Amino acid sequence: MDTTQPNILIVEDDEHINNIIFDVLQKENFIGTQAYSGSEGIMNVTRQEYQLIILDLMLPGLSGEDFMHQLRINLSIDTPVIILSAKDKLDHKLNLFKLGAVDYVTKPFDVEELLARIHVHLKRTSRTSVTRYRHKNLVLNSEAMSVKVNHTDLKLTRQEYKILELLVKNPERVFTKQDLYELAWEDIYIGEDKTITVHISNIRNKIKKHDEETYIDTIWGIGFRLKK
Repeated sequence: MDTTQPNILIVEDDEHINNIIFDVLQKENFIGTQAYSGSEGIMNVTRQEYQLIILDLMLPGLSGEDFMHQLRINLSIDTPVIILSAKDKLDHKLNLFKLGAVDYVTKPFDVEELLARIHVHLKRTSRTSVTRYRHKNLVLNSEAMSVKVNHTDLKLTRQEYKILELLVKNPERVFTKQDLYELAWEDIYIGEDKTITVHISNIRNKIKKHDEETYIDTIWGIGFRLKK
């Protein structure tokens, strides 16, 4: 995705307000994605990475508070969230900040003020390097060198982690055994052996304990690639 065009998710059931925000984002050359319920918003964040989320609280079905809980606790997604709400009590605002919101805008709001806050948080986000990579039900944290599948930690060896990291960070690339060996072991590949095959098999088996999805494709005669 072009980093000059941040992708912003709008979760707001009022179509008029949702459209106003969407139009403002377009004028700023941002990418806006519209969702009209908490459940639709959660579906979007599991399929797409966003640089910012604008979230109403009074949503049909899944409330804004429940959305925040799922986002931060169940999905471990740390995308900045700006809350939009007519509720203006301090204890309510503090509760949302505890759930991980970065800002709180009270309705009715001034569009220019909201836009200014959007710019501030996008600027902060752009200064923070991306350390999490998501693919299907897998979340890889390159800073912590950890991997979760369906919210469960995978116990990987150093080389298993390095192989999986290479695949997840480069989803379009097909890696040969030589590529994986020299990058994961930081050593010279001296010829055909079963080291890479065994490690790939171990990774697949560890993932399969928590998810039936296929994550690694074998490209016969060439090597391995992340399963699309």
